[in-house]
Amino acid sequence: MKKLNYYGCENGSIKPVSADMGFITDLNEMYEVLRKCWCAETCPPRMREKWTRENPSLGQCSITAFLVQDYFGGEVYGILRNGGNYHCYNFINGHIFDLTSEQFGEEILDYSNRILQSREVHFSKNEKKERYELLKRKICEFIK
Repeated sequence: MKKLNYYGCENGSIKPVSADMGFITDLNEMYEVLRKCWCAETCPPRMREKWTRENPSLGQCSITAFLVQDYFGGEVYGILRNGGNYHCYNFINGHIFDLTSEQFGEEILDYSNRILQSREVHFSKNEKKERYELLKRKICEFIK
């Protein structure tokens, strides 16, 4: 099995709250499936030219965090980044899970100034909602 490379993976044995998860029994398995499903088309258009299979989580944070929330519950939080965008991650059962943290390489993120994120606000942008729906379809196809 590949080394898990996301913030919070040591607590990733958390179980899904949704029965629609197929063979996925915990968050660590969800991460492995996401790594296979992330693609350039699920990355924001402004970042697609930088997306690679070697860095598949690039630009995938908000759509991934809301999908994880669908299946594992909890809240989605964001930390403000340079440029005014939020980097989103999950907070479930008292633990931080950032399944897209590896996109930042060696940079250590500060999760202390978190702001609750709204699905309605994020998905008011059609392109983001479409990327979320595409990633969700890819996951559903993979787990069947």
